[in-house]
Amino acid sequence: MAQCVQSVQEFIQDSFVPLVAALCSEEAERLTRKNNLGFSELVKPFCRLTSEVHMRDPNNQLHVIKNLKIAVNNIITHSPQPGGIRKLLNDVVSVSQPTEGLVTNVITAGDYDLNISDRSVKASVPWYNNWKDTLMELNTSTFYSATTPWFESYRESFLQSMPASDHEFLNHYVACMLVVSSGEPEPVEQFLKLSQEQHRIQHSSEYAYPKWFIPNTLKYYVLLHDVSAGEEQRADSVYEEMKQRYGTQGCYLLKINSRGSNRGADEQIPDPWSQYLQKNSIQTQESYDDGPYTVISNRNADHLISADLDNDIQDGLSNNFKAHPLQLDHLSDTSSSFDGTDYIKTTSSLHESKKTSSGTPHGACLTLTDHDRIRQFIQEFTFRGLLPHIEKTIRQLNDQLISRKGLSRSLFSATKKWFSGSKVPEKSINELKNTSGLLYPPEAPELQIRKMADLCFLVQHYELAYSCYHTAKKDFLNDQAMLYAAGALEMAAVSAFLQPGAPRPYPAHYMDTAIQTYRDICKNMVLAERCVLLSAEILKSQSKYSDAAALLIRLTSEDSDLRSALLLEQAAHCFINMKSPMVRKFAFHMILAGHRYSKAGQKKHALRCYSQAMQVYKGKGWSLAEDHINFTIGRQSFTLRQLDNAVSAFRHILINDSKQPAAQQGTFLREYLYVYKNVTQLSPDGPLPQLPLPYINNSATRVFFGHDRRPSEGEKQAATHISLDQEYDCESSHQWKELEEQVVAVVNKGIIPSNFQPTQYCLNSYSDNSKFPLAVVEEPVTVEVAFRNPLKVPLLLTDLSLLWKFQPKDFSAKHNGETKELACGNDMIGAEVIAEFLINSEETKMARLKLFPHQTGELHILGVVYNLGTIQGTMMLDGIDPSIGLQAGKFVYNGMSVRGRQELEIQGPRLNNTKEEKTSIKYGPDRRLDPIITEEMPLLEVFFINFPTGLLCGEIRKAYVEFVNVSKCPLTALKVVSKHPEFFTFGGNTAVLTPLSPSASENCSAYKTVVTDSTSVCTALMSSASSVNFGVGTGSQPEVIHVPLPDSVLLPGASVQLPMWLHGPDEEGVHEINFLFYYESIKKHSKMCHRVLRHTAVICTSRSLNVRATVCRSNALEDEGKGDNMLVFVDVENINTSEAGVKEFHIVQVSSNSKHWKLQKAVNLSEDKDYKLASRERGKLCFKAVRCKNSGENYTFADIVFGNEQIISSASPCADFFFRSLSSELKRTHTQSNMFHGAAKQPFDEAVRLIQKCSEVDLNIVVLWKAYVVEDNKQLILEGQHHVVLHTVGKEAFSFPQKQGFKKILGNSDWEDLEQESPEMVLLKFFRPENTSLPTRPTSEQLSNLIKTSLHYPESFNHSFHQKSLCLVPVTLLLSNCSEADVDVIIDLRHKTTSPEALEIHGSFTWLGQTQYKRQLKSQEVYSLQLKACFVRTGVYNLGTHRVFAKLADQVTLFETSQQNSMPALIIINNI
Repeated sequence: MAQCVQSVQEFIQDSFVPLVAALCSEEAERLTRKNNLGFSELVKPFCRLTSEVHMRDPNNQLHVIKNLKIAVNNIITHSPQPGGIRKLLNDVVSVSQPTEGLVTNVITAGDYDLNISDRSVKASVPWYNNWKDTLMELNTSTFYSATTPWFESYRESFLQSMPASDHEFLNHYVACMLVVSSGEPEPVEQFLKLSQEQHRIQHSSEYAYPKWFIPNTLKYYVLLHDVSAGEEQRADSVYEEMKQRYGTQGCYLLKINSRGSNRGADEQIPDPWSQYLQKNSIQTQESYDDGPYTVISNRNADHLISADLDNDIQDGLSNNFKAHPLQLDHLSDTSSSFDGTDYIKTTSSLHESKKTSSGTPHGACLTLTDHDRIRQFIQEFTFRGLLPHIEKTIRQLNDQLISRKGLSRSLFSATKKWFSGSKVPEKSINELKNTSGLLYPPEAPELQIRKMADLCFLVQHYELAYSCYHTAKKDFLNDQAMLYAAGALEMAAVSAFLQPGAPRPYPAHYMDTAIQTYRDICKNMVLAERCVLLSAEILKSQSKYSDAAALLIRLTSEDSDLRSALLLEQAAHCFINMKSPMVRKFAFHMILAGHRYSKAGQKKHALRCYSQAMQVYKGKGWSLAEDHINFTIGRQSFTLRQLDNAVSAFRHILINDSKQPAAQQGTFLREYLYVYKNVTQLSPDGPLPQLPLPYINNSATRVFFGHDRRPSEGEKQAATHISLDQEYDCESSHQWKELEEQVVAVVNKGIIPSNFQPTQYCLNSYSDNSKFPLAVVEEPVTVEVAFRNPLKVPLLLTDLSLLWKFQPKDFSAKHNGETKELACGNDMIGAEVIAEFLINSEETKMARLKLFPHQTGELHILGVVYNLGTIQGTMMLDGIDPSIGLQAGKFVYNGMSVRGRQELEIQGPRLNNTKEEKTSIKYGPDRRLDPIITEEMPLLEVFFINFPTGLLCGEIRKAYVEFVNVSKCPLTALKVVSKHPEFFTFGGNTAVLTPLSPSASENCSAYKTVVTDSTSVCTALMSSASSVNFGVGTGSQPEVIHVPLPDSVLLPGASVQLPMWLHGPDEEGVHEINFLFYYESIKKHSKMCHRVLRHTAVICTSRSLNVRATVCRSNALEDEGKGDNMLVFVDVENINTSEAGVKEFHIVQVSSNSKHWKLQKAVNLSEDKDYKLASRERGKLCFKAVRCKNSGENYTFADIVFGNEQIISSASPCADFFFRSLSSELKRTHTQSNMFHGAAKQPFDEAVRLIQKCSEVDLNIVVLWKAYVVEDNKQLILEGQHHVVLHTVGKEAFSFPQKQGFKKILGNSDWEDLEQESPEMVLLKFFRPENTSLPTRPTSEQLSNLIKTSLHYPESFNHSFHQKSLCLVPVTLLLSNCSEADVDVIIDLRHKTTSPEALEIHGSFTWLGQTQYKRQLKSQEVYSLQLKACFVRTGVYNLGTHRVFAKLADQVTLFETSQQNSMPALIIINNI
């Protein structure tokens, strides 16, 4: 049970006190009424004695009485009605509330905060961890001290209002005060009249009430004297006469009203009567805080809140719980309970009593001296009148009992016999006959024993009282007078408990028997309730909380909801007070108590009980219990007009993941909407309320700036750009940002501006939202809100739109950010309204809401506003949800919807940069909902016409691009940037280099072609071009391409079509190629400098040709003795496996382009001019290359045509793709060289660099081909080109250089197998910086390329050895300096072949003349040296025995090595 202010001994003593009747004359009553008090009310605060009292028991032993209290009551001759008592008790409970106010707010989950009343129990340990230890802490905690003043008030009023009965004398009057005023004409006669009146009331048969203890009732005569108005001498004389007549022990002169009523209230006198009078009149200030809404008609209090929901709830699931106390009490209060009815009737009287007595002072005419006089009067009455009378009565009763035959032994040996064990076993209660109607005559000895026991109990002589009760109990049981026996058992148990020193344990079984007898046999629930209240307090004081709880629960019944509620609540407190507290039992019984409070009409107490229980159930996963509690809290709060609490409770039902069936959830939702509607009606002009449904995933909110993408039309494909339908890709987003930075850097001459802000059309939780996004005026802002319906019933949102705030600003003014004072309205921001938005059960659905800004400024999107409602006919029928078939605009309203809003509050990313941010939790801003509306900007739309989705590797295809300006501003500076510039081109800068249309040549070739002469089949056709003409200049970004718009401007509404050539990537597979179109407005803006448009092209490429090429030096020199030549070997393989219907490939032309070399002619060409390659066929081509005569910045193009049509390789698109692939190749090799050699600290050694340059060759080969494809029984001709970049002499190069190293090692077939496996893991290579520096000495292979030597001699020489024994043959040695520096050369002819094999094969000869020559060769110089070889016999000789040593002329260090040719120079000497 809850903590009480009094101890259990004080409680019991104050519950049973001697009763004194008061009979006053009218004049005496008038005197007391000057103080707004009756006589009994006047003396009530002074009825407790402040000192000990002594009396003697029948054995003449002195007995001490401590803290004695008496009760003085007016005589009321009619018995109190049960209905009146119930009304009184109901009012007592209803006006007593927790002092700190109602605990109705739903407590947040986490630590327990059991707000029982004015204190709290705090458990800081989670539910399932150390549960027992936690509650042990609760039990021993000093913080736990819960009080329930309403229960104490109820208990006190219940015990005081108990009607007197014949089977006990505790409520019978012991004495009577006769009060007469001294101002009456004949006070003595008035005393006589009052005495006769008292005698008539006691002894006349017409008055059955009140009950009197003994026939000879003590009469005490009180003369009341008004000091301020009466004559004191007359009062004294009357008092003297009274003393002579009644004795000094039987009368008293009480003087009051020392202060006149006309005096000012300047002296503050305490008012000790208020606390007693409040209990009597049932009025308190706190009970009416809620005004007229406190009292609600019981018939409607817990009935359906909304009348239009009758049918739904009656037919719904909730009625299935009707018989259970945990039901959702829709109709529970319609039962005909007296508690509720009486509660209704008290309404008017409560308000009237409040009006009449709320401001009335008590004791206004009394001084503190008068207070002491009244206190002294009560003490004198008790000492001199009441206690002597009681002592005398006890003696008389004792003497009567002793004198009666057989009773002496019974009285004084009762206790001994009871405990001796020789008695006959008592019959059980069930065996006893129902003799509750047995009545004893007043003079029966059994009643005399009971009367004596009650008198002893009232004066705290508990030992003697116990003996008498024990004796009487036995006699009553023998007579089977069960009502009398139960009373004796009850008081015997209480007397045993109250005996000082506790000589015997508390006989709880006495109380159990008494309760069972009262309840089951006597059918007297009032007496049973008194037993329970007393026994529970006693058990609680002995810490037997479990027994006390069981006792309290046992007396709950259907006959009184108020009593059941109070007892259940106390039982709940018993559970929380146990040694091992049972918090869940506490909560469960608080729920039961709340239910019974509700039925009793005690709405506030019901609400408090449910709220306290909610603290335990919340957050533990017991969702059904939570739903029930919250629903009831919502209902009760609504009834009490605590609308905010009602809304909060219903909100919790809806926002938690409910496990209720759909019908119950629908009921919850409709109740919630009804409550919300009432809240909004109270303040119709107030701000819109926050709605809990549907859920909004704030972080998933996306914002899109701009118009929706235009759909494709036939062959016209719109640029993909960006839309809300696309998923966010972090890698892709980073690529777009890099492209934009690249083009911005080019536009701003290599520098990215400090205020540069990457364009973001779609903002989401992954994008960078730290800066204010930019939107353009007159272009929509689309916000995608993610709604989720957690319920199993559909939600219908109507009139859904965005909530926003706008601040107009003129950014074009001289002072940026100047705010204009303009009124915001629809003329500034247009908002799209979605008329109906249906969210099915447990569905997540996106709503896209648009705003149309019509003026520049700062826009803040705050949230969404909508009507929340439900639709009818959404119950599941045969497992099919009919809401699926509902169409927009055809939903059926049930008339229940509320207007509300939800905020869009997005939490930014957690900051984790500084130490402070890492050690604390801080979040950055997220400004995606706060766009800045800038000035009008041009808007570009791009369409691709005849854009392919599949290409062969290297294929050239012509398409068209259409640019449309759909805004009202002209655009300029149109550029496109891509990571793959080699994929497309818009043609050269001059019209001459660009073919006009696809039909300019036969077979609709995409190239610029010229019909060739048959005589020039094997020789190269020359042309030249500059890379500047194709947008690839030195130092520029090849990825950024200028779009050649006419006049570089696209006017508003204008469109232009430009040709676009595409080149299939060299690798097969699916390629995503990103185009970023950049454009600006002619008018420069402060906020937005440019705009971009995105397009992602997806191209699937199939295998075509694999081209490999090598270059080596030719041994032959030109006839004119100048220049240099090389041989180029081109290996072409058809690796297409008949994919895409390719029949065969034709090599139509091989072109070279270089600044230094050119192809001259084809070598050893077969008779067949047409080179055809079927699947898996390979062809080899050999070409002679010579050095160009003019070495400038222009590239020399040489075309070797194998057909009758020359493709001009120096024109678009052939040259475009060549230059773009060349720049990509240069960029790739530059990156690789930086990666491998970036850590080299030493600068390039000039000598090494010159020597290395000798072996480098800058020659690029373009292989142009046609593929014959059969598609849909039609033959198509596809064109394409492959590029091979030759860097080094003797080193093989490939058409796709990314994986050339592997291909060279593995070969094609093995490489294809490796490609198919494509392992994910790649071996990591680590490079140590100190080992990556270039070697200081060139390699022998590099040195061998420094000087090129060539011997010119006759292949056979005829000589007649008979005529002349020595044969002299002239030989010319040509030396060619391949470097760009001067070279010192030493030719040594003394070298002999020492190998015996060489001697056997070739024989020996001798050089005649000078054996060593020293010469210096200038850059690129060719030197001819005339030599003579001498032979002595015929044979085959190798003339290559000379050695050539070379070094750079300006270098000290000699890099000497043999420049001897590896190929033998054989000569045949014949004899004639």
